Amino acid sequence: MNEDDSADGLRCLVTGATGYIGGRLVPELLAAGHRVRCLARSPGKLRDHPWAGDAEVVAGDVTDADSVAEAMRGVDVAYYLVHALGSGEGFEATDRRAARIFGERAKAAGVRRIVYLGGLAPSGVPEDELSPHLRSRAEVGRILLASGVPTAVLRAAVVIGSGSASFEMLRYLTERLPVMITPSWVRTRLQPIAVRDVLRLLVGSARLPGDVSRSFDIGGPDVLTYRDMMIRYARVAGLPRRLILPVPVLTPGLSSHWVGLVTPVPASIARPLTESLRHEVICREHDITRYVPDPPGHPLGFDQAVRLALHRVREARVSTRWSSAAVPGAPSDPLPTDPDWAGGSLYTDRREAVVDAPVHVLWRVIEGVGGENGWYSFPLAWSLRGWLDRLVGGVGLRRGRRDAERLRAGDSLDFWRVEEIERGHLLRLRAEMRLPGLAWLEMSAEPEGDGRSRYRQRALFHPHGLLGHAYWWSISPFHALVFGGMARNIAQAATRQTLAPAPAR
Repeated sequence: MNEDDSADGLRCLVTGATGYIGGRLVPELLAAGHRVRCLARSPGKLRDHPWAGDAEVVAGDVTDADSVAEAMRGVDVAYYLVHALGSGEGFEATDRRAARIFGERAKAAGVRRIVYLGGLAPSGVPEDELSPHLRSRAEVGRILLASGVPTAVLRAAVVIGSGSASFEMLRYLTERLPVMITPSWVRTRLQPIAVRDVLRLLVGSARLPGDVSRSFDIGGPDVLTYRDMMIRYARVAGLPRRLILPVPVLTPGLSSHWVGLVTPVPASIARPLTESLRHEVICREHDITRYVPDPPGHPLGFDQAVRLALHRVREARVSTRWSSAAVPGAPSDPLPTDPDWAGGSLYTDRREAVVDAPVHVLWRVIEGVGGENGWYSFPLAWSLRGWLDRLVGGVGLRRGRRDAERLRAGDSLDFWRVEEIERGHLLRLRAEMRLPGLAWLEMSAEPEGDGRSRYRQRALFHPHGLLGHAYWWSISPFHALVFGGMARNIAQAATRQTLAPAPAR
């Protein structure tokens, strides 16, 4: 590699940028000083990424040889991060054809290296006994290694990060079921790896020596059964210990339907994942460290990886909108292109109204909520909720507010805490009453034109275990009365203030 490469970075092509790993890899490559081009069937899905303006995005499909050839033009390193998982019975043939096209076009374009993230295969198991999912991953790796382009095949088992299908399945099963009748595969030993370490190794693989073309097993420091992972997830998440009762009668097919019933992960994705859990998958080597050394504190252990995956909700970083982020978040944070079932349960009640009042008047009403001014809906319900909170040792409504008109970040406000305030626009409150989960209330004001404004309100709840889900659904019938009434009454209060005659001077 010449000095220009070192100074200017490499030109990298990333396929699968709308997927879990690809969407997190692009900002990591940019941060490392590389130039990035993304090949996507639907480029519009990438427009809300914070890095969208820093990477080139081209339309194309890995099964279309012409679009792949065009995307490969001028590329040094090509990342193959796509697969047809969940696309139907013919996914193996689709994966095979796409890998051949990718390798052939990379060779023709003079690409220096291919990097592929595949699945960790069990030791000593004939390939025809593997699940179709793992068998296809292994075949894609072989095709790329035979392409004539130096290739690094990184093989991982369960990737721990918010949004990863494997992790989300683990998350939902553990959080929703305090007692589980489980398939026998919960006894299978695995070697999970944190998404941060996967991304670090993918970035580092771009600069492997030209004579290195092989597979590498990658994993974290812990070897655990799936049962161990559920128990340790519960402990890190602060859930009561789970009772797990494995039974032999649940086949992979039945298991996938069971997972689909208990979790939002589609059965079409759950099935290949559960089938892959029939065999033990443990790293047989860690040779990648010869070329990409582990920094201090890495690879991350399972508990730390889970803690980071849960960090966004635990730290209450609930964004007003994805596009407002100035810089990319942590690699474990959810992205706008993650599937709907990623990120854990987050129940939301949304209300909005057009208000016949200028935005500064609406904001004055929003900033004045709570304390002596009340919550603009069903006072008895708010008072009762405050008394119930005090009965179980909570703060209740007794704290009131520091100032009758002005709020600042960190203020207590009845049984809420002001978590964020963007004066004139946004007020975000975090609940401090006793709850089986985490809750926020957001209120915002935006100009609408013609002297009017728009009021937006969101109540968000992240349930803690089965009790949290039961709590949300038990109170949801009252949301129209409490939250709907609040939105209407705040809008009406702002309108009244606008119509009220100015005080005599």
